[in-house]
Amino acid sequence: MKKTVCVIFGGASSEYEVSLMSAASILRNLDPEKFETVTLGITKDGRWLRYTGSVENIENGTWKDDPQNRTAFLSPDKASAGLIVLEPNGGCTRERIDVIFPVLHGKNGEDGTVQGLFTLCGIPYVGCGPLASAVCMDKAVTHSLLSNWNIEQAHYLWFYSDRYLADGEGIRRRIEARLNFPVFVKPANAGSSVGVTKVRTPEALDDAIRLAMEHDGKVVVEEGIVGQEVECAVLGNRGKATASGVGEIGAGAEFYDYDDKYKNGTAQLFIPARIPEETAEEIRKTAVRAYNLLGCDGLARVDFFVTAKEGKVILNEINTLPGFTSISMYPKLWTAAGVSYPALLDALIGCAATRS
Repeated sequence: MKKTVCVIFGGASSEYEVSLMSAASILRNLDPEKFETVTLGITKDGRWLRYTGSVENIENGTWKDDPQNRTAFLSPDKASAGLIVLEPNGGCTRERIDVIFPVLHGKNGEDGTVQGLFTLCGIPYVGCGPLASAVCMDKAVTHSLLSNWNIEQAHYLWFYSDRYLADGEGIRRRIEARLNFPVFVKPANAGSSVGVTKVRTPEALDDAIRLAMEHDGKVVVEEGIVGQEVECAVLGNRGKATASGVGEIGAGAEFYDYDDKYKNGTAQLFIPARIPEETAEEIRKTAVRAYNLLGCDGLARVDFFVTAKEGKVILNEINTLPGFTSISMYPKLWTAAGVSYPALLDALIGCAATRS
């Protein structure tokens, strides 16, 4: 019997467009012999719509204008679990769902908020639970926890935006005193390099911090690492997860930014990464260790640096819902390991069904 998979895409997030591309790729690769699909789109302004049109219109962004769209929502009442669709005549219908596949990047999709709703609904879902999602989304919290477990990271500091508005000069002095330039200024809760600036001089800090503050109320500043940027894909539930090989990014821009990841595609991807085998094995082990310690389930992409001089492994960040576009590293790493895109989706849905 086929499972009904509800693919949720879009979202009130700065990564809305990325979600559309990822969702289109996933929908094209779900095996129709195994799965029935239900598509639920969330607009940038937070409307939930049951969508029945083509995958192409998800990809090009016109899905939200489909006249057949219907307001819909997930029922948190386990006795009536499923998708409640409001009909034009004032009535409603309920569609049964076996598994939710949230293809929602960034805020309101990757930060534990919607995972809490899925948990209340009692419907299995792909990916990490509410706590692990929230922890990994918040770079300041992730840094603090990984430091406690002696996992090597870039030197950093973080602060709330209201503290910066109260004493911006004092915070800039702390950054200059504690970190070597260049530094990266980031929103604590955002992904796909949205709102991130590489800052080479203290004079450029204020503009970069204010840009980050437009995306989140907490800002992280990290010391720049000179070296290779590499990534590892982790698959499986906590305690049973495995790591892929390691891939390397040769950024086409100043750093691997949003446009490089999803628009112009100028970055070079090397699979396997151009690093010694023992370094790759250290990365794989560290990725799984961090994944388990943070309580991740299903999947994550763990990003690292390998320093140019010493070859030291530095954990950069953990993404609990990485990109699934045609040029994204997560599915590419598993394809290189012999796991096809459809087989990868099968495995992720299987993880959702067996989460403890």
